[in-house]
Amino acid sequence: MNSNPSCGPNSKEGMQGMRVSRRELLYGMAAACAGLAVPTLSVPQEKKVMLRVDAARLRKLLEGLSVYGQPEGGTFADGVSRFAYSDADLAGRNYAMNAMREAGLKPRIDPAGNIFGARAGSDASLPRIMFGSHIDSVPNGGNFDGDVGSMSAIEVMQTLEENHVMTKHPLEMVTWSNEENLVGSPLAAGGMDKSVLSRVFNGIRAEDGLRRIGGDPARLAEARIPPHSFCCYLELHIEQGGTLDKAKIPIGVVEGIVSIDEYEAEIHGSANHAGTTPMPERHNALLAAAKLIEAVQDVVTREPGRQVGTVGQLQVFPNAHNVVPGLVKHSIELRDLSAEKIARLGDEIQRRAQEIARETGTEIQIKKVDHDPPAIADPDIQEKIEEAAAGLGLKTMRLPSGAGHDAQWMARLGPIGMIFVPSVGGISHSPKELTAWQDCANGANVLLQTILSVDRR
Repeated sequence: MNSNPSCGPNSKEGMQGMRVSRRELLYGMAAACAGLAVPTLSVPQEKKVMLRVDAARLRKLLEGLSVYGQPEGGTFADGVSRFAYSDADLAGRNYAMNAMREAGLKPRIDPAGNIFGARAGSDASLPRIMFGSHIDSVPNGGNFDGDVGSMSAIEVMQTLEENHVMTKHPLEMVTWSNEENLVGSPLAAGGMDKSVLSRVFNGIRAEDGLRRIGGDPARLAEARIPPHSFCCYLELHIEQGGTLDKAKIPIGVVEGIVSIDEYEAEIHGSANHAGTTPMPERHNALLAAAKLIEAVQDVVTREPGRQVGTVGQLQVFPNAHNVVPGLVKHSIELRDLSAEKIARLGDEIQRRAQEIARETGTEIQIKKVDHDPPAIADPDIQEKIEEAAAGLGLKTMRLPSGAGHDAQWMARLGPIGMIFVPSVGGISHSPKELTAWQDCANGANVLLQTILSVDRR
């Protein structure tokens, strides 16, 4: 792999795992005993069958996991609330670890609550190939977000084990803790400090939650994964958007995880009586906010590209039906693979804001409060994912990830690749979240073949 030469030297692909006929084997042995040159054994093309996961077993894993966090008396279709550190999360993690043990793994929980399972390779000097996802959910979420990647990681390990496949590189799967609030993987990547321990997630203090799931808040530094200590990190995930589903493409090859710029906007006007203040004399902060929200839409959509802009939070003061609003606060969020593009769009929104302030007799302040850099997928790994899918007869499409993932934190430490499978209707974070069982199996098979490809080359 060009981006990480420590992933092992190039080598010829042998016939490992291929069966030859009894006649060919006996002929070769006889020739060797007679001192003759042993002919190269050829395998007919129809016998070169790619290793595949057990699709039925993967479905059973996913359906079994769905029980933990289901509403009382509910079914798979009713979704799940398995938010971090809850009883359902704890039960789901135990379920996952039992499944790992059945796959021949010994689960290990790090101080940040992340669950690891390692499988030895034939060359212990090579860096490990990591892959995984998460199993926690948002409240009233679905049964595929994170779950497909985590259960597929277990299924891949079990498939390799039962087929007696020995990779050269060590393999390590991981189920990250509290992904929905991005806690476990940032702690592992060194992108979050101990201040997270005082944060409260769904009514549970992080420090207490970590202890509950087997972590150790006093030893968080030990959860750090050293940079360049793995060959690559792979993550299988549902798309959570509708691009693949609309295009009827079974596999998405992720180009990268988008950069995010977050802003807080404050519009200061003058609160005044709604009945006695003439329209020309008003300094209506809400009117200015409405114009600014429209400006965000205009700035983001007037040029081609996949960039998005969102105003999702709005506060109005004094928020009374008979008072002209004197203060409005709202969010602005911009996302794109190009950090330069969203910075430029942010500057344009700032310029438009000042024009609106002059038009409405208000004062507008926009402050950037957060910036997440993009996490670009390794080009070599993107190609390997495409090759793996092609070998399985699956069409692919390259696309960015508009949502955040654990892979964006692993990208700070080494090369990453992400595999997307379709989300029906583009629905996610909802009980209606759905990915076809065949698509789940397709994704797991592409993950398996990508791991084997990375291992070979």
